Amino acid sequence: GLLENSPYPLVTLNPDVVDDIQEKGGTILGSSRGGGKRVGEIVDSLERLNINILITIGGDGTLRGAWDIGEEIKRRGLKIAVVGVPKTIDNDLSFIQSSFGFDTAVTQAVPSVIGAHTEAKASINGIGMVKVMGRESGFIAASTALAMSDVNFCLIPESPFDLEGENGLLAHLKRRILARGHAVILVAEGAGQDLVPPTGEKDASGNVRFGDIGIFLKDKIEEFFRKEKIEIGLKYIDPSYIIRSAKANPNDSIYCSRLGAHAVHAAMAGKTQALISLLNNKFVHVPIKEAVSERKYVNIEGSLWRDVLENTRQPASMKN
Repeated sequence: GLLENSPYPLVTLNPDVVDDIQEKGGTILGSSRGGGKRVGEIVDSLERLNINILITIGGDGTLRGAWDIGEEIKRRGLKIAVVGVPKTIDNDLSFIQSSFGFDTAVTQAVPSVIGAHTEAKASINGIGMVKVMGRESGFIAASTALAMSDVNFCLIPESPFDLEGENGLLAHLKRRILARGHAVILVAEGAGQDLVPPTGEKDASGNVRFGDIGIFLKDKIEEFFRKEKIEIGLKYIDPSYIIRSAKANPNDSIYCSRLGAHAVHAAMAGKTQALISLLNNKFVHVPIKEAVSERKYVNIEGSLWRDVLENTRQPASMKN
């Protein structure tokens, strides 16, 4: 909508349009990738439409775009406020306690883990595997593993692992199967990318397209147990987009409403290139440049990952 030749018309958000959006998943505004080189055209549109407040909603890519738009606005000497609202289920933005969508994502991931556990227990040497989102940060997987004590192996991008060898995933999985007769694996999409053959592709935003770790692990696990002459029943569940498009849970609904209100207040007060953040349970303004200066990761030496390891009882390291 901010590009002049966009096929999507501008929408006036009046009470009739937004009256029931809290009951819907996804976004009524739509979503996009790429277009980062067209900042000048976006600012042209803001001028043409006489817009003096721009609120951007998204993750690190959106916020980098918002920063660039703010810089172009300053260069032109325009009086347009740019305020960011953090929206990413990955929860990987710095200087933010939690980004909205994350709480709902974990809530939605739990039923998939329950299903995987049920299927695993019902099969001979059953293995239930669930893949969730998390390209570079494994917060969804880690929090879901804490919410469900049924997870036996939680694999995240921050904690590399080997497949083969005495201390590799496959050996530990075999020991679990022989001891308990079933296992549940929860894997973030960005985990184990050093093991997966590279795709050599990039998306519209320039991010490397990851190989599918879920399918890769499924094939490797089945091949391993075939060679070991151990019968297994592996069920693979990929709820990624179901999780992302779900209706917001009450915590996220409240959070969204308050973020929106604080964004409007910040812009009306003359703040610009600021991100609305919840930090230490207080709403604060964080310079967008700082929020995107580095990604937030699961600290594998910290208490969150320690608690995950205690819950899953997996080894602290699965490297040989």
